[in-house]
Amino acid sequence: MNNKASEPAHNDYKKAVYLTAEDLRIAASILYNAYHDDAFFIAALHQGNKAQYEQKLRGAIREELHSLWQEEQALIGLFDDQRLIGLACIVTQQVPLGEARYWHWRLKMLISTGWHSTQALMNKEASILELLPSTHCGILQFIALTPIEQNKGLGARLIQAVVSWCDEQPELDGIGVFVTEDKHAHLFAKLGFAAIESLIIDDVEGELLFYRSAESE
Repeated sequence: MNNKASEPAHNDYKKAVYLTAEDLRIAASILYNAYHDDAFFIAALHQGNKAQYEQKLRGAIREELHSLWQEEQALIGLFDDQRLIGLACIVTQQVPLGEARYWHWRLKMLISTGWHSTQALMNKEASILELLPSTHCGILQFIALTPIEQNKGLGARLIQAVVSWCDEQPELDGIGVFVTEDKHAHLFAKLGFAAIESLIIDDVEGELLFYRSAESE
């Protein structure tokens, strides 16, 4: 699936387009700041040492971004002119996920985060995959805005870009996302995502939400 040059959505002076390789460093920084206090990542990566946790989080995000890029998965960036201000990362079941992850992904994650954390990341994917309605679904791995662009309605724009992208993929039945905060669940619900089931992943409670693509309805 080659999707790096298309534009999934446009919104006045802000636009959502596919990321280039040159965008990945800034994308990783945005994700790090957004997920620093995420309940799942704290449970999966934090083992009592803040500095080690932050190093592991940087490594996990870096390796996952590069893996998604190399596997030509959808990395959608929200830009204000030339400035990247947010992004959404989608992985589909066209690539092995969960316990089926490629050995080189496992090795890089082991080096970056350790065995327990790598296993936790795979377990999260496996738990989500088990509940998705078919093997033709995607997972929204990351979605984030820079701190100064939050609370401006831009999160909804990013989700709308994800939904638009999903509707344009004839092979996809929809996209699942695991959320741990009520405010995020409400936003996804307003934009067409429906709750599938409550989940506890690595002792973190959350909700699995699913958007069913227009093509599969």
